[in-house]
This record gives sequence, C-alpha cells and structure tokens, in this order.
Amino acid sequence: MTRALVPVADGSEEMETVILVDVFRRAGWEVVLASIQGEGPVTASRGVNLVPDTCWETLDLLSFDLLALPGGAGGTKALCKNDGVQEALRIFDIEEMWIAAVCAAPLALHQAGILKKRAFTCYPGTEKEMKRTDRSDDPVVVDGHIVTSQGPGTTMALALKLIELIDGAEASEQVANGMIY
Repeated sequence: MTRALVPVADGSEEMETVILVDVFRRAGWEVVLASIQGEGPVTASRGVNLVPDTCWETLDLLSFDLLALPGGAGGTKALCKNDGVQEALRIFDIEEMWIAAVCAAPLALHQAGILKKRAFTCYPGTEKEMKRTDRSDDPVVVDGHIVTSQGPGTTMALALKLIELIDGAEASEQVANGMIY
C-alpha cells in the first residue's frame, strides 16, 4: 500500500490539503497529515481549522512513498524554514522517491535545492521568487519523481496524476470516475 505524507502548518492552503488527502485515501492509500508546528489544529489560509493526524517529529520519514506539499503563502514559508522538511525533501530526491508540490509549495523544493534544471509549474508569479523564468503553463508537470501543479483548481488533476504514476492509469480512472471527475 502506498503511504503518502502531507505536511501542514498555519497558512497552508485548505483546498489543496484536503483534496490531496481525500483523493489519495479514495485510492486506498495510507495518508498521514502531519503538523510541522506541534500538536493541535492548524489554521489554514482561509481560516479553516485542520486537525492533523500527528506531528512531523514523530514520523519515520523513510516509511513513506510520497511527500506531497500543499501551498498557501504562510504554509509554504513554514515548509521553507523547517529544517526537517528541507532535509526530507533532499533525502526523497536523492532516493528518487515521489515528491509533489502545488501552488507556492514548489518554493520549498527550490529552497531545498532540488528544482535545479527541472521542469516545473507553480502558482503564476511564484517563479519570480525563485528567479526562474521557465515555469510551465501546464496545470501539472512531471519531471522524473517530482510532480508540480499550479494551484487549488489544479490539485485534483495533480492527485489523480500521482495515482496514475504510482498505481497505474486504471486506478486513477477508477478514482476519477467515482468522484464524477
């Protein structure tokens, strides 16, 4: 069974977070929503309170197959500043384990140094913070084991693409059909 880890902090984008967790669970994956700021609820970017499953510090990171980062300005800043998240991104990259980032979260991949010479997309304008001019306009971009997406409206396509890449097209289609997508 695929294990997916979704780290969150105050300011994470709620739609992206919930879509990732929900769609992955519909695929039968074990998904852990982990707070990188300790115990208790996380207040997402639009004021929705999310209750993480656990705290980041308690995890065995290498027991996961996918590290999926939701965006949101405040959440992304926290992902960029968190040493544990940055180290995990570098390890997942070295081990060629799946990494996904949506909206502003590709900034965390950039901060970890793993977007160099890779195709990517992000929320339009975010690429300027990376001093990059080569952001793709595609809703979802796959470059090896790194998958990026543009924002809340493209998160469903991102989640389904990850299911396709990991479990196959039939599994992705089955989840999509079940949601009338």
